[in-house]
Amino acid sequence: MSTVIPSRTQSPAAAPAPTARPPRLLDWRLRFGLLSLIWGFSFLLIKVGTGAYAPFQVTLGRLLFGTLVLVAAMAVKRERLPRGGRTWAHLTVAAFFLNALPFSLFAFAELTIPSTLAGICNATSPLWGMAFSLVALSEDRPTRIRVAGLGLGFLGVLTVLGAWQGFHGLDARGTALALLASLSYPVGWIYVRRTLAGTTHSHLSMTGAQLLLATAQLALITPLFTTLPAHFPVLPLLAVAALGTLGTGLAMLVQYGLVAEVGPTTAQMVTYFVPVIATVAGVTILGESLHWTTPVGAAVVIAGAALTQVRRKG
Repeated sequence: MSTVIPSRTQSPAAAPAPTARPPRLLDWRLRFGLLSLIWGFSFLLIKVGTGAYAPFQVTLGRLLFGTLVLVAAMAVKRERLPRGGRTWAHLTVAAFFLNALPFSLFAFAELTIPSTLAGICNATSPLWGMAFSLVALSEDRPTRIRVAGLGLGFLGVLTVLGAWQGFHGLDARGTALALLASLSYPVGWIYVRRTLAGTTHSHLSMTGAQLLLATAQLALITPLFTTLPAHFPVLPLLAVAALGTLGTGLAMLVQYGLVAEVGPTTAQMVTYFVPVIATVAGVTILGESLHWTTPVGAAVVIAGAALTQVRRKG
């Protein structure tokens, strides 16, 4: 569910070259707002889903519904899955770090932490991404502004967590899982950039295969750690279905459409709206409490994340 879209999108394919495109039904600004809402509400949907189903079951359902959306889109556009054992091997790794692992970690995290905190933890992905890229990507050189953004962002994390109060009232395990989930995304992005950046397959084909593999991974893991529910409460089930069809399947289609139309720099700005929407949704709909450190720290995290995306001119 990560919302960062630099040259490191959630799909293995690189951004397509500009081509003549038919007119869009919705202006890109409306689709940008829609994507922000979908991803912002995803944390609320996870919370509702884990209220009745095990985290692995929520994740499996999410991936299954999301895969069905992409498979349907591929059928409409008459696209095939990618070929080649090497491609599928790399996609298997990408599926784990970009889908199966972070989706599961967020589901487990929200058993014990508010959806608002999970949404803010997700916003730290650009910070982790920059820290890792400085080590793993030789072309990604640091600047003073970006390093300052990295430090500012993690200061914001400490503010959200109330570090000077000894993390009082905070579930350390749940928070650590959410931060690990956000950390998993840049690990996956860097792997993708190193292995699949030059692929000739389409975004839709690669992403469909990636979600298919992630679904298979969860289908193998889930029966080992959970049992089939005796009851299927409707509201949590609808939450899981919405999380998959909207928060995963539709969101990915909208995301890559934005990248192709306005470029990754503009599209990635959705990152800065998601924690705001997640906080508003958690407080107003789920009745989660809000201490002053949460919005203040979130603002600092977002500011730091924005600075890490500033590139050297020329």
